[in-house]
Amino acid sequence: MPDLADLKIIDVDSHISEPFDLWTSRAPAAWRDRMPRIETRDGLRHWVVDRDTDLGRAWPVSVVNKDGSKCRGLDFFGWSHEEAHPSSFDMNARLGVLDRFGIHAQVLYPNLAGFGNQAFVRLDDQELRRQCAIVYNDAMAEIQANSGSRLLPMALMPWWNISESVDEVCRAKALGLRGIVMCSDPDTIGMPDLGDDAWTPFWEVCADLSMPVNFHIGASDTAFNMYGRAAWPSMRSTQKRQTRRSIALGSAALFFENARVLGNLICSGVLDRHPGVKVVSVESGIGWIPFMLESLDYEWFESGSQAEYELAMPPSAYFRRQVFGCFWFEMAAPTHLVDVIGEDNLMFETDYPHPTCLYPGVPEYLAEVTKEWSESQTRKILQDNAAQLYGLDLDG
Repeated sequence: MPDLADLKIIDVDSHISEPFDLWTSRAPAAWRDRMPRIETRDGLRHWVVDRDTDLGRAWPVSVVNKDGSKCRGLDFFGWSHEEAHPSSFDMNARLGVLDRFGIHAQVLYPNLAGFGNQAFVRLDDQELRRQCAIVYNDAMAEIQANSGSRLLPMALMPWWNISESVDEVCRAKALGLRGIVMCSDPDTIGMPDLGDDAWTPFWEVCADLSMPVNFHIGASDTAFNMYGRAAWPSMRSTQKRQTRRSIALGSAALFFENARVLGNLICSGVLDRHPGVKVVSVESGIGWIPFMLESLDYEWFESGSQAEYELAMPPSAYFRRQVFGCFWFEMAAPTHLVDVIGEDNLMFETDYPHPTCLYPGVPEYLAEVTKEWSESQTRKILQDNAAQLYGLDLDG
């Protein structure tokens, strides 16, 4: 096994708590007053967009205290930015965290916009929605450039309009961004689902431009069940108030939503029709992947669907050709199932600084989980797979 210190480890999932002036400092003058901004309401900071659409409390969604300690309860809910570690929102401070844990590069996902950019669909004005995504992507390109391509934000898509999504993939590529954030269920607002032929131009441009399509857990109102249908009502003190155990269950159940998303991408024929598309299942773990693939293959043959849908290969073959899974706190799957899933289909993440993040024990975890890996497995999973997927030059 190679010395981990010799690798340029890539963390493929972390989050940025958007700086308060991210939109207002960059928006064209005609849109500035309608962009996401901070207003104080009842003594608390809120994100507000358009004339008066409240997107909720402005808090850093971070469990890392300003002193560097980790909150393992629920006290972090509603922290102010002053109470959280600056690396939650200050990307210069984030680079210091990466250096501390021996991480070369880190992929960034949003908070305010939703993990699939679904928050802005609350706005009736579709052009305003699109401008919110454009300004965010411009800001992310600045962050990437300023970090020397160590921070790699994924671009938001205006997924409520297919042609505009195609345009934004092209624009994001031109900005130098390395992949996109995608809503998993556009049909929730009456759009065609992602298996529909209407999305063909989108899949084609992602393949042609080598822009990985990243499906973060909770990437639609359908997929985000952390506070909704995961826990039985009896596990809450009231119908609305969450308890520690309901949040624990909701957090765990959220990981499995991506099995539904990947299953649909495979069985709908999207990956069959677009062999150049690369898909990442983000913040969902990997332990469920062998069972999902085995069950899809079994049911594919049992139901006779191979004839109905005319897939050229069994479902598991599409996963191995085009899909990546990410892990962070698991021990069983990374130590026992790497060969089953495939060393070419796995990547490492930390989810920093979210509640389940692998912090502060990153070095200890990596030392333990990799101790039985081969040199090939270690290099691919911690470095090479992500570098190739996101177009990183590790020799530069």
